[in-house]
Amino acid sequence: MTTSSSTRRQFLKRSTALAAAPMILSSGASGATAPSNRVGLALIGAGGRGNALVREFVPLGDARFLAVCDCFQERRERLRDSLNNHYGDTGVTAYADFREVLARDDIDAVIVATPDHWHVPIAIAAARAGKDMYVEKPLGVSMEWAWRLREAVRRNRRIFQYGTQQRSSGAFRQACELVRNGYLGAIERIDAWCPDISSQYSMFHVPQFGSTEPADPPEGFDYDMWLGPAPDKPYTVDRCTCYGAYHTYDYALGFIAGWGAHPLDIAQWGLGADETSPVRYEGAGSIPPQGLYDTIDSWDMTCTYAAGVAIRFMGHRVAEPVVSAYRPWRDHGTTFFGRDGWVSVDRAGMHASDPRLLEIALKPGDLHLRAPQSHAQDFVSCVKSRQPAISPLEAAIRSDTISHLCDIAIRLGRPITWDPDRERIKGDGEAADMLGRPLRAPWNLRKRMVS
Repeated sequence: MTTSSSTRRQFLKRSTALAAAPMILSSGASGATAPSNRVGLALIGAGGRGNALVREFVPLGDARFLAVCDCFQERRERLRDSLNNHYGDTGVTAYADFREVLARDDIDAVIVATPDHWHVPIAIAAARAGKDMYVEKPLGVSMEWAWRLREAVRRNRRIFQYGTQQRSSGAFRQACELVRNGYLGAIERIDAWCPDISSQYSMFHVPQFGSTEPADPPEGFDYDMWLGPAPDKPYTVDRCTCYGAYHTYDYALGFIAGWGAHPLDIAQWGLGADETSPVRYEGAGSIPPQGLYDTIDSWDMTCTYAAGVAIRFMGHRVAEPVVSAYRPWRDHGTTFFGRDGWVSVDRAGMHASDPRLLEIALKPGDLHLRAPQSHAQDFVSCVKSRQPAISPLEAAIRSDTISHLCDIAIRLGRPITWDPDRERIKGDGEAADMLGRPLRAPWNLRKRMVS
């Protein structure tokens, strides 16, 4: 049985087009909530994903954008003008430096939709400035940075929402409820898969591997700020595109993390494993042989929990023959195999070994997972109530741990053993060193970025 929705291909095309297309919103403020009761929002990162998130938050009557920030002048000013047109005033201000945004007293929460290498440093600065945060996935390029974010969020009692929006979707919730209430019997194994870098070449006609030829940054673009904590490298025409940001190791782990965050998060949610991670990681993967793009190109990893349940985590080229053997093919999804049957979920709907599994109605005594109106509304409501969001920080850290350890295992060519209680790699100092990265001056996580 399958329910219909937009395909992943359509979603990616829309998201990419948002970075270049005008932000079109209807005029007139939404809702009748008094201004004093609205959550003041700022968007940091006005590219394709940032624009998509604005469309999710703008209709909410109990929140309002007050600021947008981006290193590209044209992007931030275009979005500012569109938002001011929507609200019918000039209340939205554009900034080039996120620190100016965080210094404002009227900003309650920030939406961080920058390239991945900026997610955690900005989120830490936001927590220290007393702002709640919605942070796009993945958390970033370093688990040590993520652990610092955990400390900052706890110390400053901030609300965190991870951009794993599938948790706010009915089909994913239904699949996880079937698993967690035992309707599949004991879970024996999981398949989790997502697009790899090859989807970018074919879908968007992106030049393979990316250019390494130095070039001049475009006018109105603050390249030094875009680099931020990442190494100082010459600008190239592909470096600061969304593809360069997704697939260059200085700024991201690639789709093994950026796309993998979604199916891995559902695997963790279905197992009730938001406080832990698998203990062993083994398998193989590849890296492009040349060019700018140097994240994991394709992969096939087995991630085994202490209880013996294993996730087979795959890029879509590896996954297609595996998944097509038991259900209609889509380039992403999570399948739970239990002793009494299996259920598989993606953004188009669900499949099961027996269609009757999808007709099960939960009993009053069963575990009912939260069913928010939307991921954006859940975040705003939690900012106001001070209750944890549906995709909390601990779930983000534990899910990201899987993609990071897979990346390390592939790059070193050997299995990794993990202690999820102490959050340490066992018996491999070289691998342990890869959990952290240096930050380019002056972006030190230990100091306050906002005075």
